[in-house]
Amino acid sequence: MFIFRHNPIHHFMRSTRSLSLIAVLLFFFSMSYAQKLKITGKVTDATTGVPLEGITVRVKLTSTGTLTGKEGTFSIEAKSDDVLEISAIGFIAQSLPVNGRTNINIQLISNVSELNQVVLVGTRGGGRAKTETPVPVDIINLSQSSLPTAKMDLTAVLNMAAPSFNYNKQSGSDGADQIDLATLRGLGPDQTLVLVNGKRRHQTAFVAVFGTRGRGNSGTDLNAIPEAAIDRVEILRDGASAQYGSDAIAGVINLILKKDVNHLYINAGYAGYYDHKYNTYFGRDQHQYKYSNPIDGNAGTFGISYGVPLGKQGGFLNFSGNFLVQGKTYRQALDTNVANKNGLPVNAVRRSNGDASKTTGGGMINMEVPFANGRTTFYAFGGYNYKSSDAYAYTRTLHGYNPFASAHPDRFPTDANGNVIFNKDIMYAVPTPGGGPLDTVYDPHIQTHISDASGAVGIKGELGNNWNWDLSNTLGKNNFHFYGDKTFNASLGPNQTHFDDGGFSFLQNTANLTFDKSIPTVGAGLNLAFGAEYRYENYKIYAGEAASYTNYDPTFFKATGSQGFPGYRPTDVVSADRSNIAGFVDAELDVTKKWLIGAAIRAENYSDFGFTSTYKLASRYKLTHNFNIRGSVSTGYRAPSLQQINYSSQFTNVQGGTISEVKIAPNYDPITKAAGIPDLKQEKSVNASLGFSWKPLSELTVTIDGYLVKVKDRIVLSGQFNKGDTTLSPAFYNALNNLHIDNAQFFANAVNTTNTGVDIVVDYNKRWGNQHFRGLFTGNIQHMNIDKVNVPGSLNDSPLHQKEFFSDREEKFVLASAPPVKLGINLEYGVNKLSVGTHLTYFGKIELLGYGFAGDLAGTGINPQVESDADGTLLPEKFNYKGKMVTDLYASYKFSSHISWFIGADNVFNVHPDLGVVPAAKNSAFDGEAGGAWDPVQMGFNGIRLFTRVVLNF
Repeated sequence: MFIFRHNPIHHFMRSTRSLSLIAVLLFFFSMSYAQKLKITGKVTDATTGVPLEGITVRVKLTSTGTLTGKEGTFSIEAKSDDVLEISAIGFIAQSLPVNGRTNINIQLISNVSELNQVVLVGTRGGGRAKTETPVPVDIINLSQSSLPTAKMDLTAVLNMAAPSFNYNKQSGSDGADQIDLATLRGLGPDQTLVLVNGKRRHQTAFVAVFGTRGRGNSGTDLNAIPEAAIDRVEILRDGASAQYGSDAIAGVINLILKKDVNHLYINAGYAGYYDHKYNTYFGRDQHQYKYSNPIDGNAGTFGISYGVPLGKQGGFLNFSGNFLVQGKTYRQALDTNVANKNGLPVNAVRRSNGDASKTTGGGMINMEVPFANGRTTFYAFGGYNYKSSDAYAYTRTLHGYNPFASAHPDRFPTDANGNVIFNKDIMYAVPTPGGGPLDTVYDPHIQTHISDASGAVGIKGELGNNWNWDLSNTLGKNNFHFYGDKTFNASLGPNQTHFDDGGFSFLQNTANLTFDKSIPTVGAGLNLAFGAEYRYENYKIYAGEAASYTNYDPTFFKATGSQGFPGYRPTDVVSADRSNIAGFVDAELDVTKKWLIGAAIRAENYSDFGFTSTYKLASRYKLTHNFNIRGSVSTGYRAPSLQQINYSSQFTNVQGGTISEVKIAPNYDPITKAAGIPDLKQEKSVNASLGFSWKPLSELTVTIDGYLVKVKDRIVLSGQFNKGDTTLSPAFYNALNNLHIDNAQFFANAVNTTNTGVDIVVDYNKRWGNQHFRGLFTGNIQHMNIDKVNVPGSLNDSPLHQKEFFSDREEKFVLASAPPVKLGINLEYGVNKLSVGTHLTYFGKIELLGYGFAGDLAGTGINPQVESDADGTLLPEKFNYKGKMVTDLYASYKFSSHISWFIGADNVFNVHPDLGVVPAAKNSAFDGEAGGAWDPVQMGFNGIRLFTRVVLNF
């Protein structure tokens, strides 16, 4: 009989051997993960199967990377637990875990043809495919839209890419020359909200008082954000006040900043205008106008971006910057034979007509740092931009020997005997048509120095039970400073020729906290969000130096202040602020997999305008797997901006051939009250849209969306009241004349409008073999109606006062902000490394009016009239700008995966707007908004623009 007994020593030795064996196995196992593997693979196009050359393959959170070869193959070393990142411009990036594999093949999906791009704007959830949203959203990839064009700024690029996005490049409009205020669906520029990374962007301090678009409005300067910093632009073409608050009556523009790392992007370009028809260089023998070179408006741009990884949980820091320098353009009708179709008299109103010169530069950062195992993320973004510009004002003429010029010796410095003190660096002599004596003229310069600074910091993360939260604060400030250069204060004398004219600034700080939660068990999925926001705003006007606005002539014969742009006065100075607190609830319910319903409600309380609430309902239904119908209805609210309430200025204008001094008075000014203008109140709107998205083929998408927008009490700039109108109330008449000015105008809730229209987008993308083709059609057809002019009771006593409050000319400016037609076709074909393409853009007809040279109301813009050249018969001064097609051509060549070259011309056929003149009354020309042969219209007037770009990617 054997008895087994436990032996502790034996058991210990066996355990030791087992642990040793396990340790050895773990060691070799860990070494296998720690050691780098040689990984090979191939990258192909998911649609065509064609191998892709020049695709970036990187090991995440390291500097290790490579590019695919001609056959799409790559080789790289990585650890078994690493993650590979595969990316390229034009394709959706992918992240793939190695998981011990040594051969990895990847198929990339083109983001040009991919129709399921995720849209972040308009939803508080994780985003939806753009064809699945209940309202229309455009996604514009700047790497595709901004490269094959001569356009050097973001606003101009978007004008070609989005159907109902509109803007005009202004000229001769003071600060409007440098702030390109854009609009959606024909509404005001301050009725579109701009976001950066989903956070509210500050507006400019500038308020437009000149120009053919956005008169009486502020807006956001999109060009103050470096293009190199932007990954894509989302444009929500639908009212969204209930979701995002005031300013979103027309829609929302969301700029998404770049997040890529270990990718160096450089973009260097040149553009210049070659206009052999209207460039004054080709009429230099006339000795009437300033000029530069056969190719003018020369512009050079440089953009750069680079990102570095932060931490070990996918953090990043992306740096971007842009620099642009652009010269002036000079445009006049050079044919002075008025019998010819394109002939006009010599322009004695504004001899240096064209675009201003500018230099601008800025930088931006975008950063995210996840921590707490990735459940919480700190983020920050912001930047600084500086812009300086120089524009010509209207011409000052001494004697007026030209019958189409007005003599203004009061605007020239003279000696004790009244003789002009000639300054050869500023003044110049011009011949008189027909052989008369030489006249003396000068063109004051208006300079602007504009700075934008912004910064946002926030922290977001996850709470228990799948709740997400986001706490942030965003601060932004715009400063706008005017200077007068190469000009005079005639009452002061000849010695000072540069003046500090003062300016204004606007600061906005926004703090918000949001929560959202996805609940998949309700219906086919419910996303619920709610939050609160606090916003503080401050607006200031600061005075210029005394010499910029003072009249030192005791007789007041000499004109007041610096010519071109009299400075802001101490009486204009203001510092106004207000605050706003808001709360919202936003829900999106997938009732079924086919039916989506969205609803939002928002309550806000302004410190100066009180409480309001807005709502929005939206829905989308999938009739088939490739056809969706969608629609929405919403209300909107926009409080008057601090700029509109407080802006005050006195400026010089040319109206009906006469130089006039005009005062824009703030809403609280005694003269405003004497005129009977009521306190500004909020704008209110009702929006409705209905449309569909259809994908009949994998390569083709069609979206059509109709819309209706009714705005009540829209704030615009009134017409002008003249000091000579003795029918005005005694209080108003005396207030006007006590100011020693000619005219006054005001901000007012002047009109109710209704916009109806339809947006059309047809997008076709096809790749086969080593070839690709893209066709994109965008169209906007709309109509605006002025439903009512809200004339104050004290001015509703006569037809004259009614029209002075809101003149025929001002009505046309409001209507022109909603061009009836804009159509665009973009076509591109590529084979191997070569691509060629064209942009065709049709700008529909618009009508504008002059101030009027003749009749009892000349210079007022009320029923403006001019005399016929033939017999003096009075004719309506209506400028008909017929519809025109502009054609752009370009080609690009990809030398390697690192270097691409673009070359082409915008407006290759040198198309110009029709002349802004009554054809039978050319002797009354140059009575438009810019003092030139044309008003500023969307297509511009500078002619052919040649360009080339080189793009580097490493």
